[in-house]
Amino acid sequence: MARQLRAEQTRATIIAAAADLFDRRGYESTSLSDIVEHAQVTKGALYFHFAAKEDLAHAIMELQSKASHEVTKDLDGRGYSSLETLMRITFGIARLSVEGPIPRAGLRLATGEVAVRPPLQHPFTEWRDLATRKLLGAVKESDVHPDIDVDAVAHSLVSFFVGTRVVGRSLEPVAHQPRRLAEMWHLTIRGLVPVTRRARYVSLAARLERERSA
Repeated sequence: MARQLRAEQTRATIIAAAADLFDRRGYESTSLSDIVEHAQVTKGALYFHFAAKEDLAHAIMELQSKASHEVTKDLDGRGYSSLETLMRITFGIARLSVEGPIPRAGLRLATGEVAVRPPLQHPFTEWRDLATRKLLGAVKESDVHPDIDVDAVAHSLVSFFVGTRVVGRSLEPVAHQPRRLAEMWHLTIRGLVPVTRRARYVSLAARLERERSA
């Protein structure tokens, strides 16, 4: 049991070190030797858990997907409106990126540096499908204009969300993500939400930014 625990701890240490380097340097600019040095483990320990750098990248993307699913599952059960749930999920995912390197690295890997292996879905596909479902619910709840093109809005929303994070990574500290996300929602709400319901969601975006959580 103690040996198994040490092995799990070593694996987690390697993943965390790789995520930190992938996030800061990029996948192609990070070698396995860099990861070994950063994790302070032996090459044998790394190869015991991961046969190749791509395996490490896939493990990071799996953890990112699991964390996103947990945020979504938790918020889906709280009785919020569809639009509020979607907003809170985006802030929840952004909060994960602020708190640790694995979600940040997962995003960077997903933006073209590593292919996603089935059965794992690409995170952008998952987020687009989620946005589509929630927007369809918001139409039924009269929280967004009934004549919107749901597919187009879902695609644009995910592009806006991902783009905000990618641009922010190069220009400012990761802690600014909630503020940029609130700005995104302020703009989006004005285009999607009827005037009679707009104040509620503008206020929600500002509150979620202050709370730094969903």
